[in-house]
This record gives sequence, structure tokens and C-alpha cells, in this order.
Amino acid sequence: MFKGLGQMGDMAKLMKSAKDIQERMEALQEELRTTTVTGESGAGLVKATATAKGELTGLDIDPSIFNPEEKEVVEDLILAAIKDAQTKAAEKSQAEMASLTESFGFPAGMKLPF
Repeated sequence: MFKGLGQMGDMAKLMKSAKDIQERMEALQEELRTTTVTGESGAGLVKATATAKGELTGLDIDPSIFNPEEKEVVEDLILAAIKDAQTKAAEKSQAEMASLTESFGFPAGMKLPF
């Protein structure tokens, strides 16, 4: 019955694949919003927690570092922990996106617009 449609069948497969990609991308975006990573500095004296999307969600500071004379050191440790968490979040996000694109047979390193 569909003999002779040729590329119409290929178009239907392509549309289904596009829909699958969109659904999996949406699921991945949600997963990245709920996955957390923790960055540390000062041998764990300061810890920053962020989502894999890079949103800072928590900060844990060991009370032993609170010394008024070392205010700048504490500030530097806080910034370093936040940057570490953001770096880990970006790495996690990139790894998950690479895994997803490769699962669809796209070339390694291909960037999707999402």
C-alpha cells in the first residue's frame, strides 16, 4: 500500500527521531536541574553545592576559619569553592549532553542548541 512513498517513510522516521531527541533533551534538562555537585576549597573547610545547571544551592563553612584578622582568606576560600562547584556543574552538564548526542548517533563533540 505504501510502496512508492520512498522518502516519505524516511521523513516519518526523521520526525519520530526528532521527537525522541526533544523528549530526551527535556528529561536531561530536568535531571541537570536536580543533580547536585559540590565544590571545595581549603581542604574541605569551605564547600559550595550547586545544581548541574550551575545554580548555587548551598554553602558550608567550617567555623574554625572564622578569624576577623583573616577575613580576606575566608572570602577567597568561599569564592574558590563556588568556582569549583560551577566548574564541576559545567563538566557534568557537558558530559551528559555528550552522552545524549552520541546515543543518537551524532558525531562526538557536536553541540546541540539546547
